[in-house]
Amino acid sequence: MYPSLSTAAPPLVLIVDDDPEIRAMVRAILTQHGFASVEAEGVGAAHAALRAQAFDLVLLDLGLGDGDGLDLCRRLRGEGAQPVLILSARADPIDRILGIEVGADDYLTKPFHPRELIARIRAILRRTHAQGVANQSRSASALGFAGWRLDLVRRELRRADGALVHLGDAEFEMLALLVERAQRVVSRDELFEALHGRLPDPEDRSIDLRISRLRRKIEIDPKQPAMIKTIRAEGFLFTEAVVPA
Repeated sequence: MYPSLSTAAPPLVLIVDDDPEIRAMVRAILTQHGFASVEAEGVGAAHAALRAQAFDLVLLDLGLGDGDGLDLCRRLRGEGAQPVLILSARADPIDRILGIEVGADDYLTKPFHPRELIARIRAILRRTHAQGVANQSRSASALGFAGWRLDLVRRELRRADGALVHLGDAEFEMLALLVERAQRVVSRDELFEALHGRLPDPEDRSIDLRISRLRRKIEIDPKQPAMIKTIRAEGFLFTEAVVPA
C-alpha cells in the first residue's frame, strides 16, 4: 500500500518515462505552472518513489524499459492510490481504451501542447481530490474563514457580526470554489468552466470582473486584496485558513 497525501501544496507529480528528454520537458512545464515533480525512468524507480512519498498524480508512459506501464497503472488502481494520466505515443484507439479500462483517469498522446497537459492535470485533480480543506468541505455544510461563514446549503455568506452579505449566483459559486481550494491557485479557466461548463474564449475577462465585484464585498481594501490574491499568469489564490463551521 502506498502512502496517502496529507499536505496541501504544491501539488506533487510523479513523471514515469524512460526518455530523459521527455521527463525534463514535462518537468519544466510542471514547474512553470506551480507543480512540484519527481522523475522515475521505469517501473522499478516508480515503485520506489511511490513507497517513499505520496503524489497527487502520476504521469505514466506505457513503453518502459523495465516493465509495462499498463501493469503499473493497474496496480496503482488496485491499491486505490494516486490518479494516473497516461502520456504515450501510442495513438491507436485500442491503446486509449486499454489505458482507461485498467484504471487511468485520462490518456494524452505525444506530442502534446503544454497547455493541454496542464488543463488535463488540473481537471483530474478537481475530479479526484482537492487537498486539505476541500476534503473536509465534502461533508461540511458550512465553512468558516477570518470570521466569515459560508453556508453551502443555504448559499449564504455572513460576516463575523452575523450580517448577511448578498452574493449573486456566480459570485457564490466562485467564492465556494476558491474557499474549498484555499491556499491553492485556481485558474481563470477553472473558474469559468465551473460556472459555464466550458472553457472561455481567449479574450473573455468576465472572471476578472466578477472577482473585482466579489472583492468589493469581502475585502477590507478591494484595491489591495488580502483574501483573494491575483497570481500573475496563473489565476487566483484564496489565502485564508478555512475550517468547517
